[in-house]
Amino acid sequence: MFTGIIEGLGTITELRQSDQGKRLALEADFVLDHTKIGDSISVSGACLTVVAIEGKCFKVDVSPETLARTTFGRSKIGDRVNLERALRLSGRIDGHLVSGHIDGMGTIKHKKNTGNAIIVTIGVPESLSRYMIKKGSVAVDGISLTINNCGRDSFDVSIIPHTAKLTTIGFNKVGDLVNIETDMIGKYVERFVTERQYNDKETGKSVDMEFLAKTGFL
Repeated sequence: MFTGIIEGLGTITELRQSDQGKRLALEADFVLDHTKIGDSISVSGACLTVVAIEGKCFKVDVSPETLARTTFGRSKIGDRVNLERALRLSGRIDGHLVSGHIDGMGTIKHKKNTGNAIIVTIGVPESLSRYMIKKGSVAVDGISLTINNCGRDSFDVSIIPHTAKLTTIGFNKVGDLVNIETDMIGKYVERFVTERQYNDKETGKSVDMEFLAKTGFL
């Protein structure tokens, strides 16, 4: 589990085929103290397991499923990535709860400077936008961001100078693909309601305003 607060950047230094997946070697820009084999690291939003580590360099295996759902299927040596090690429950959660399980990819459609912020518009399929709400949370390449506005095929976020300086979104260009993880709460609510509707066919009960009020949701 992660928070979406990026620790620093890293660079892909090696890419090689491993069966149907890939093995990546990366070098972090910061010291990976107390990190060991078997630990989880969010690499541009994807939760990956450390299989080898030496100093600032570590290796991870990327499965075929992850290659299909994320930008790692198109990665190349020299690419810069966002890095965050797994959270400790003894510390503050400054972003939002991020699982590191990427839902899909988005495309940067527009970047515009407004005051001290950069407004970034990201195009996404409706299968992702359905889980987004105005002022809700989203992880873009592992960065915890607040959604300003959202529609059926896009959303936009404000990037402050600190985030632009410390993460890849500061130098991402229009047309670049990014990894998207939507807020997990929406997905759980959808599953709950869907299961409830399925069960309603057997019981004759339904999820309506009366049910929501009675159960404390309204």
